[in-house]
Amino acid sequence: GRGHTKGFAERIPHLSAMAKAADVHLAIVLVICLVGGCSSLVIPLPAAKPAVSLEGISLPRVSDGEKVNLGAALAATTGKTLLVLGSYPGDFNTVEYAQKVRAFWPKLQEKGVDRCMMVVNGEQSSCTKLSSLLDLPPELELFADPTGEAGRGFGVSRGFRPDDSSLPPALKLFAMGIGIGPPWMTLPAVLQGYFGRPDGRREWIEAALKQGQLAGRWPSVLELDGEGNVEGNRFDDTPLVSGWGQRPFELATLRLQNLASLQLKHRDELKHVDDRCLTQLGGCCVVGTGGEAVYSWVDRGLCDVPDMEDILECI
Repeated sequence: GRGHTKGFAERIPHLSAMAKAADVHLAIVLVICLVGGCSSLVIPLPAAKPAVSLEGISLPRVSDGEKVNLGAALAATTGKTLLVLGSYPGDFNTVEYAQKVRAFWPKLQEKGVDRCMMVVNGEQSSCTKLSSLLDLPPELELFADPTGEAGRGFGVSRGFRPDDSSLPPALKLFAMGIGIGPPWMTLPAVLQGYFGRPDGRREWIEAALKQGQLAGRWPSVLELDGEGNVEGNRFDDTPLVSGWGQRPFELATLRLQNLASLQLKHRDELKHVDDRCLTQLGGCCVVGTGGEAVYSWVDRGLCDVPDMEDILECI
């Protein structure tokens, strides 16, 4: 009787607090669903409102040194702006983001993207070196963020056990590299490079391989004519799976080229300067008028960067 009634009454404040928390969680889920409707990816709330979450974070533009308030720049958008939050300059994710943007820039422009900003977690000199190595288009505005502040403001993954000071950063990176998480999507992203994907797309891979081959990077798998046009691709002769969108080992070959002839060869020039950035991942978004996000993404592991085709469909 009374004991049960009293116990229930004592629980009412707790139930009320739980209800309020549930309302907040529901609101977050609704925002995620509305912004990320083109993707099943669950994103953190800051990534859904990048103009707000990045307000006040000012970074130097590599080309001229001018400091730009990222949030204000997004809020001032009148067309469409692509913002990439990269990892450190020599990381797989940063390199693949840059290679994809380079390959898809004309198609992004056709879809109304008139500005592209890319934040890299390194010194300005490292960003300049990366741009030179990858022959990035001048329209791509690079911003140097040695401490990774912008990425954390956006809500990117900070990697494996980011607050555990007892583990060396290199050990944390190794754990991520062999698939220990969270985040958990490193192995699926890496294995796709070896096993291929029947419904995948290889245009950006071939474009990146071509750029690397013309720059003298190894391995070289394309046949180029005197003007640098692709005449053949060794993966065209792969038995049974040559017609796949992305053939087995095709993406893995590009990653080997990036690792051997770019990331390792130039590791001192492309290194991180803040240990937090060794394991911090990246993300990206496309915003429309007023900085409203029409697409948002956060990386879930090493090599787990979005398909540009998905972005084009969403915007």
